[in-house]
Amino acid sequence: MSENWSGRDLELQLGNPGHGGFVVARHEGRVVFVRHGLPGERVVARITEDRGGSYCRADAIEILDGSPERVAPVCPVSGPGGAGCCDFSHASLHLQRDMKSQVVSEQLLRLARLERNVAVEELPGTGDGTGWRTRVRLAVDPDGRPGYHRHRSSGIVTDLVCPQIEPAAYDGVGEHDWKPGSEVQIVLDGAGERHVVEIAPPKVSRTGRTSPGRRGAMARRAAGGAPRAERVLVGSGRPVERVRDREWELAATGFWQAHRGAAEAYSAVVTEWAGLSAGDTAWDLYGGVGVFAAALAGRAGHVDSVESARQAVADGKAALADLPQVRFHADRVERAIAGLTSPPRVVVLDPPRAGAGREVVEAVAAAGAERVVHVGCDPASFARDIGLYLGQGYHVDELRAFDAFPLTHHVECIALLTR
Repeated sequence: MSENWSGRDLELQLGNPGHGGFVVARHEGRVVFVRHGLPGERVVARITEDRGGSYCRADAIEILDGSPERVAPVCPVSGPGGAGCCDFSHASLHLQRDMKSQVVSEQLLRLARLERNVAVEELPGTGDGTGWRTRVRLAVDPDGRPGYHRHRSSGIVTDLVCPQIEPAAYDGVGEHDWKPGSEVQIVLDGAGERHVVEIAPPKVSRTGRTSPGRRGAMARRAAGGAPRAERVLVGSGRPVERVRDREWELAATGFWQAHRGAAEAYSAVVTEWAGLSAGDTAWDLYGGVGVFAAALAGRAGHVDSVESARQAVADGKAALADLPQVRFHADRVERAIAGLTSPPRVVVLDPPRAGAGREVVEAVAAAGAERVVHVGCDPASFARDIGLYLGQGYHVDELRAFDAFPLTHHVECIALLTR
């Protein structure tokens, strides 16, 4: 077993970016994943985590030879030991996108055996990389103070200054007395209204496990699990969002794209790539409130939209009440597919971060879909799903990636696959 390097300072030459917001270095035969550095830099890095084996993790604490693309950190709480979200706060937007492009291409090659250079595109409304976010969920520490999780830690940074969302989002939030262990959802909606909702702490089962969060909580709720109690502090708790000429009213804690320009941009890509002819059947899997279903309905004769969160389905039905060709199904995708009786010509999927997986991809292929538009917010799970489609006889016709999460390592990818 190798010596534990935790707390040790190393002088390192940094190489390529890796998936997860770090840059890869090597020292004495081991790989070191270094946060807060940039490709080509020489740094002093402090080991923050060493569990043995072939790699360990570190923070760059001193820049000896800096990159010309290094900028003064935009986020004041994301440095070594700080909050975990703004991984690339210290890099120019150009370099951020270049690093994401490298990661997406590397994941596709490694996991899907697909060689493809992918350029990461800017989304409308990004500007200088700040203020693009429309919603944020904060954790609440044992003293009732809201904030952001530290990187790979349950600790919470309570200085509410993250630049991803407009400062007005936090007005009065830090002064409120929140319930320890709860979460605080803040939304700045498309109508210019602010909504602040407290989500009660998750219940702990007899096994000591807590209920899952976000989309996992939606799936649990659809399966019959009890939802966590919510208390609306500001606004109605029912944000209004718009894509093209259609409006949605949905739960503040429901799923909507975080970047203000994302829903419109993705909807346009789905509309173009679906290539529907009049009367075609389409499936919209992991459909949420039906943004893509609405885009498909303009041409399709029938659209089946499947979503596990019952509140999202109810909100989608209300928004698309004038589209009788859209049918919503409140169920898990894996279970619902077997009951969809209209074979699709086109299938659109926007799965959660873990991806669609083998069972769903094989079911889509077995249904005979000629065209698949697959959306993924994690390069690794996206690449794994692409590999599964290739194994089912599909070919990647188009592939685009969007910088939907500036200042972070996250990136959104969309692929068009045809048989």
